[in-house]
Amino acid sequence: MSEQINDQQYVLEIKDLGISFSGLVAAKDVNIKIKKGQIYGLIGPNGAGKTTIFNMLTGVYKPTWGTFYLDGEELVGLSQESICHKGIARTFQNIRLFNNMSVVRNVMVGLHNNPKYKCSIPEAILRLPRQWKVEKEMREHAKELLKIFGLYEERNNLVYNLPYGKQRKLEIARALATSPKLLLLDEPAAGMNPKETADLVDMVKYIRDEFDLTVLLIEHDMKFVSNICDEITVLNFGKVIAQGSREEVLNNPDVIEAYIGKKEDDE
Repeated sequence: MSEQINDQQYVLEIKDLGISFSGLVAAKDVNIKIKKGQIYGLIGPNGAGKTTIFNMLTGVYKPTWGTFYLDGEELVGLSQESICHKGIARTFQNIRLFNNMSVVRNVMVGLHNNPKYKCSIPEAILRLPRQWKVEKEMREHAKELLKIFGLYEERNNLVYNLPYGKQRKLEIARALATSPKLLLLDEPAAGMNPKETADLVDMVKYIRDEFDLTVLLIEHDMKFVSNICDEITVLNFGKVIAQGSREEVLNNPDVIEAYIGKKEDDE
């Protein structure tokens, strides 16, 4: 059973989180606190454990150690569906869309998380009037989200016909459709050109403000990170090596060493 903590200052609080796979420690003693409205960065070299943290926060993996809270409520051990209903949504490093469905239908899938669009089994099977009404409302809602991401004109196209950058945006739109409190973005700028990346910075800030969201993102593009993140945690080999403001973290010698290696002294 989930527990409540009294400190409501933080949307997400991660306490001593870690996981071991058959004795191999992938992450350990990870502590992060994210305030409401922040855009928070989780960075580190390849294999540092970043996506593993996302997988624990969304119920894909059950932590071996520690716990985490959303708005003061402990969510560790809940299913992926339950965590989504509580208010954590995510995108993936490797895009996971329904390629043979239309763009608008992909967003409508996310809207099923909203209680106001729920229909009973008989209503759905028999296609009763309420089912038609709800589906129309969902489609209109999905179209509004697509407008935000510049995808409205693509709404009836099949997803596999979209260029890569637009598929990235569509995945964010679908995650946003679940009405999250906390949005997890796993390398949102991957594969984007400089113009698309610059537009994405503005878009993430816009949806943070417009939808009253808190954002936690993984990213390797340091220019993107420095332009968007309020605070940053750096992982290396599954452990936190630096935390703080973007200026402090990106100039931290341990962080620089983790990314480019230790500079050898001249002979």
